[in-house]
Amino acid sequence: MEMKGAMGGLYKLTEWITRIAFSNILWVICTSPFLFIILTKFLMAVQTPDAHNEQLLSNWVLGILSPFVLFPATAALFTVVRKWVMGNPDVSVFKTFFKGYKENYKQSMIGGIFYTLLFVIMYVDYTVYMTQLDGFQLVGIVMLVLLIVLFVSLFNFFSMTVHYEMKTLQLLKNAVLLTLIRPFRVFSTLIGSAVLAYIGTQMPVLFVFFLFCLMALFAFFNFYATFTKMQEQQEKMKKAEEEESETEQALLESMDAAQKGKNGSKP
Repeated sequence: MEMKGAMGGLYKLTEWITRIAFSNILWVICTSPFLFIILTKFLMAVQTPDAHNEQLLSNWVLGILSPFVLFPATAALFTVVRKWVMGNPDVSVFKTFFKGYKENYKQSMIGGIFYTLLFVIMYVDYTVYMTQLDGFQLVGIVMLVLLIVLFVSLFNFFSMTVHYEMKTLQLLKNAVLLTLIRPFRVFSTLIGSAVLAYIGTQMPVLFVFFLFCLMALFAFFNFYATFTKMQEQQEKMKKAEEEESETEQALLESMDAAQKGKNGSKP
């Protein structure tokens, strides 16, 4: 029997807290090697700030792990939140997560390799232009803007990976293009994620139980709203074109009938 009133609302809230927490924990477990290196890097920076070689080694390890650990687990998390946003909240979180992990592993891994290489190349270029080449700071600022766009496009990449059947290069291209032509919702996702991350720094327990799942949920919600709006606009344009075509056809038929009538009335 379905509960109503305050008890029903409390039960639903508890359900959602459980879903989000379980999904977040699965993501944390699957990305634990990557998160461990980040934690080690942070502690190292605090305790031994002069350990530049160790920090550089940590960066290399993170770059290597990212496509094989971080990207597939994040695609799996987006698979779960996609079900929720599309109106199917009662799916098994465990089965849906690992089904998405398996189905999207190869594509998310290849996309992760491309993204990681682009991030490394653009970050190195940015550093060189800003610190080592006098008079090229403007180019460095442009590289920084491109880095931000590339990072923001990650939200669209993961959303498209779990929502569409596309080739990897097409996914990468469309993720960046959607970021450029529909920047408001994607950058609102970035701002929302930054707010959640700030809250997480005040309450670190959120990182383990809620933070990343909430980010993915917010990101896919914004993506799906954008996708739905674009689809509605396309349908309106198609309908307008069909109506215009029907009007033109009716006009042509009317003119043709008038021409035949005139020709028939001549002696």
